[in-house]
Amino acid sequence: MKNTADKIYKEWHEFAKTRQTENLIKLYADDATFESPLVPAIMDRSDGVLKGRQEILEFLKEGTKRRPNELVRWYRTKDYLIKDNILVWEYPRETPEGNQVDILEFMELENGKIKHHKIYWGWFGTQMLVKSSKK
Repeated sequence: MKNTADKIYKEWHEFAKTRQTENLIKLYADDATFESPLVPAIMDRSDGVLKGRQEILEFLKEGTKRRPNELVRWYRTKDYLIKDNILVWEYPRETPEGNQVDILEFMELENGKIKHHKIYWGWFGTQMLVKSSKK
């Protein structure tokens, strides 16, 4: 499982950062779930849960269209956690270039793919979401 988690840790970041949505979606299981507070903020949905590759791909494409955002710097340390089938890492608020959206990526892996992906936002990123919803 460690080799799979290492691969997903590296590839997910690179594909997301470079807008390679077609490669990014291949990391997910066909029946994967994805949860993020950004889902209802940019999609026509009342909840933040997506089910299956097609829904996740639609979200990834829409999110990619809405970048750049000066607070998405893609900075992370080399630290991440692998425990059994769980992979976790952080995009911290403080970066060498200033603040960024602070999020924690939490993934459950199964058969070499992302089965469940949950994104938890910190206080800084959450404030940005709240401000954008009031516009």
